[in-house]
Amino acid sequence: MLLQAPTAPAPVRALDASRVGTRAVRARRPEDPLGRLTSAPALLVGLVVVTLLAAGPFRGVDEDAHGYWARTLTPGLQPFIQHVLDPIAGQAVCLPVLLAVAVTLSWRHRTWRPLWCAAMAELAFYGGVGLLKVVLARPAPTTDDADLFDGGLRHLGWSGISFPSGHAAEAVLIYGTAVYLVGRWTNASSRTMTTLRLGVGLVALNAVAVSYYLGWHWISDLVGGLLVGGLLLRLLVEADRRGWRLRSRRAVVARHL
Repeated sequence: MLLQAPTAPAPVRALDASRVGTRAVRARRPEDPLGRLTSAPALLVGLVVVTLLAAGPFRGVDEDAHGYWARTLTPGLQPFIQHVLDPIAGQAVCLPVLLAVAVTLSWRHRTWRPLWCAAMAELAFYGGVGLLKVVLARPAPTTDDADLFDGGLRHLGWSGISFPSGHAAEAVLIYGTAVYLVGRWTNASSRTMTTLRLGVGLVALNAVAVSYYLGWHWISDLVGGLLVGGLLLRLLVEADRRGWRLRSRRAVVARHL
């Protein structure tokens, strides 16, 4: 059972020992296929594989599958797709959503932990996704060059750091963090949480479909963005859970002193 530390209130869900125990056991079930597929090692392996494929074997597929489909197929809808659907996974939309959730929960429970999670998610995005973009230096499709290390901020600006897709990563990482905070700090029902997780999936699907349809990314950029976003989210969630377990142990020790 997660115990409340004297200096900070425990999340509402942590007060229900049976639900927390059930969730913890369920998360550790080795026979859970979804749990294995979304584990940090599995996501890391997937990201490495996609990166290696993008570096050579998959380049022809990326180039053959690319096109400015919105411009050629539905030119009348391009402004709506570009200015309404695409920004949903961008910082201008997802960051305010995450901050609204984190600030509300922090104020309600009188603790900084939701805001800490939000800050860590942003740091993970810029320090993780941003670093990969700069190091791998893959040109965007506008350059007609899909080779890794041929781009870079210095030579091509933002068009030189295409892999992995930032929008795809944000859709999973930033919105996923907001949903995790809701599940951790509220008594939201299982149905509500399932709906919110499906919402994150739809946002991620929108980010991938829109970026591809507009022709702004190679396919492997988008797959890589989903994988790195999922990996960073998994690491963030595990770090937060370990923090609660550590605080619980300290609380137990303090109660017996």
